[in-house]
Amino acid sequence: MRDLDLLTLRLFAAVCEQRSIARVAEQEAIVGSAISKRLAQLEDAVGTPLLVRKRRGVVPTPAGETLREHALAMLASAAQIERDMAAYATGTRGHVRMLVTASVMAESLADDVAAFLQNPAHRDIQVSMEERVSPDVVQGIRDGSASVGICWDAADLSGLATCGYRHDHLAVVAHASHPVAQLASVRFADVLDHEFVSMPALSAVQVLLARAAAVEGKLLTHRVLVSNFDAALRVVRANLAISVVPAEVAQPFADTAPVRVVPLSDAWAQRRFAICYRDAQALSPAARLLVEHLRRAGHSSV
Repeated sequence: MRDLDLLTLRLFAAVCEQRSIARVAEQEAIVGSAISKRLAQLEDAVGTPLLVRKRRGVVPTPAGETLREHALAMLASAAQIERDMAAYATGTRGHVRMLVTASVMAESLADDVAAFLQNPAHRDIQVSMEERVSPDVVQGIRDGSASVGICWDAADLSGLATCGYRHDHLAVVAHASHPVAQLASVRFADVLDHEFVSMPALSAVQVLLARAAAVEGKLLTHRVLVSNFDAALRVVRANLAISVVPAEVAQPFADTAPVRVVPLSDAWAQRRFAICYRDAQALSPAARLLVEHLRRAGHSSV
């Protein structure tokens, strides 16, 4: 039984249906003697006659009918395997793991990934997103913890393949009654004397602000430390301090809360994000499809 092969089973099932070796030989472009030899070997393998040879063709024995049913089931399973593997090969099925920064997660990434997954051709693709600070995103891609990363493009991306994604603009968010809220735009140096709601020290925004403050010869005054933008905005709404967050994150919140979004006029406040991965050839087909989708989404936002 270990010598059974799909081609022989397919020919056997076709002969049972057509009741003719010659007709199957013509359809399959195989000489009749080759089919007869395969069928004889099949009978030897199962140890019982499968076909009765008659003057006008062949008919299956009861054992042959039973084998025919098994053969059709096996052939259907094999066809399903082929379809499933083809789906993985073309990228229409698979699992893509991503590491992304808080800014990317809080802004447009969820919408971009949702648009990708809503494509009927991608219904069998799964995407998981884990939030990390930029250095950990890069390290995770380098050590293979995930296949795709998105972070601030000022991170050390040496040795990785990259392409552009979206951009954002940092802004000061202040309660409507705060003096800063009355401004149309502001330099970061001009708000350094105020108390801040701050993010984790290694977050991309916090690293950027610490550097900018150091250039001015000052330190940020942290009144409240929080772990995410949503918490920072809630503290600002309570009028406890001001914060610096991406305007793209803050504006929807400001539309329904007594806070104002004041763009930073500093050149470094305009940030770009990069998609990074170890090597294009190492990406799974599903990951390549996702990267290309995100790259196009970023390009269209410019």
